[in-house]
Amino acid sequence: MRACVLDRHGPIESRPLRLIELPDPEPKRGEIRVRVKVCGICRTDLHVIEGDLIPRRLPLILGHQVIGIVDALGEGASQFTLGDRVGVAWLRGTCGDCSCCTTGRENLCRRSSYTGYHENGGYADFTTVSEDFAYAIPPEFGNDEAAPLLCAGIIGYRALSRAEVPSKGNLLLVGFGSSAHVVLQIACYRGYDVYVVTRGEGHRELAQSMGAIWVGGPGDPPPIDMDSAIIFAPAGEVVPPTLEAVGPGGTVALAGIHMSRIPALDYESHLFHEKRLQSVEANTRDDGRDLLGIAAEIPIRPKITRFPLAEANEALLALKRDSINGSGVLVVDEEG
Repeated sequence: MRACVLDRHGPIESRPLRLIELPDPEPKRGEIRVRVKVCGICRTDLHVIEGDLIPRRLPLILGHQVIGIVDALGEGASQFTLGDRVGVAWLRGTCGDCSCCTTGRENLCRRSSYTGYHENGGYADFTTVSEDFAYAIPPEFGNDEAAPLLCAGIIGYRALSRAEVPSKGNLLLVGFGSSAHVVLQIACYRGYDVYVVTRGEGHRELAQSMGAIWVGGPGDPPPIDMDSAIIFAPAGEVVPPTLEAVGPGGTVALAGIHMSRIPALDYESHLFHEKRLQSVEANTRDDGRDLLGIAAEIPIRPKITRFPLAEANEALLALKRDSINGSGVLVVDEEG
C-alpha cells in the first residue's frame, strides 16, 4: 500500500512526510481493515509532526479523520460487513475498566490510545481499527463531507457542550478553522447568536457568510458580553481577553489538544463573578455518535478543500499558514 510516513519530527516546512510503499496491514482479532477513501487533515497532525505533543512512536502514519470501506474482518469481528462505509476517529482504544471508562468519561482514560499518534492512521491506502471504535457513516454525507466530522466535528461538539451556552444565548468562537466552522452550523441550528474573532480575512468572510452576526479580528472585543466562548486557536495569549469578553457566570472552553503558554490571569478581571475556564480532552464514542446524528439532521455541510495524498506536506503547510477555509481533506482513493 501507499502511505505517507513520518520518520522524523520537524517543522512542516521541512516536508517530513514521505510517500512510500508498505505491506498492507492485517486486522487483528476484533479489528476491521478499512480501504481508505479520504482522510481529513487536522491541526493535531501538525502538533504530532512538529513535536508539540510528546512523541509516541516513529515511524508513524498520521491521520485520524478516516472515511473508507470495510475491506477485511479480523477474527471475531461481526459488527460490520464487507463493503460497509465506516469512519475512524482520534479515540482508538480505552481500558474499559477504570473509573473514567465505567462512568461515561472514557475520554479521560489514562490508558487510552489514539489514531495517528499511538497507532497508524489514515494517510495510507489501508488502516485497521477495533470494530468497537469505528463509526457507521450516515448516508446524508459524501466521503469528503464526512471526514471533518470525525475530529473537527466531534471535538467541536464536545467543546460546545462544555461551553454551557444557555438557551437562546450567545457564543463567541475564537479562531475559525475546521472545527469552528462545523460548530457554527450546530450553534445556529440551536438558535444561538454566534460571534467570531479570527485573524484571517478569508476566515472572517466565511464566518459571516455562514451566519455569524458579528465578526472581528485579533484584539477586537465583541460588542456585548458573551454568555459562552470556545477557543479553537492554540494560542494561550487569547485566553485572558476571551475571559474578559464573557459576562458573569460565563464559560470559556478550550478546544485544542495543545496550547501555547497562558499568561498570568487576574482574579478580578478574568475569573471573578463565577466565570469558568474549561478544558476539553478528546471525546467519548457517544460524543461521536451524537455528533453524526445531529450533523445528518441539520444537515451540516463542511466547506472542503481537496488535496491528493502525495501532497500531504503541502496540505498541512497550507493549514499551518491558515490558507484553508473550512476543512482540508486528503483524497486517497481517486474514486472516493
